[in-house]
Amino acid sequence: MTDQLVRVYVPATVPMLARLREHGLDAARAHAVTPGLREWYAEGDEEELEYVAFTRAAQDALQLLRADPAAPRRRVVVSADLPASAVGRGDGELGSSTVALAAPVPVSAVAAIHVDGGDAVQDVAAAAEVVTEALAGDPDAQFTVDGAEDHELEWYDVTELDVLLRTVS
Repeated sequence: MTDQLVRVYVPATVPMLARLREHGLDAARAHAVTPGLREWYAEGDEEELEYVAFTRAAQDALQLLRADPAAPRRRVVVSADLPASAVGRGDGELGSSTVALAAPVPVSAVAAIHVDGGDAVQDVAAAAEVVTEALAGDPDAQFTVDGAEDHELEWYDVTELDVLLRTVS
């Protein structure tokens, strides 16, 4: 019997993407539709639940950008399909979409890559500077983060990785 696949949304940065093909995407956690998320958002259909998990991964990408000031100011989310055995339980809190990853995500598991377009760079840069304050409840910082979240991430097929890296680096 084969292991069931789980769609995960992994927050990343452009430098992390540059290592994807050779080393996989090295991330300890990601977001997915978890039992806790289903229970919290019971009226949501599967597509809405997936969008919540995706959006949370994009928010986490801001924290990665804050930690890496040299990275291009673009949020990155990698959608991947992993065997259930490679996806650990998250924190179990009601509404949480966080899951643990047992190993780096191989390029072969990547379903799509999502990256901010050039028009979002200024808003993403501002949001990355204040994301910690926003998480702590600062309403002005949250307003700035919301400005970045108004931008939809662009979709790329994994076969476009090299082209994508040339255009966003």
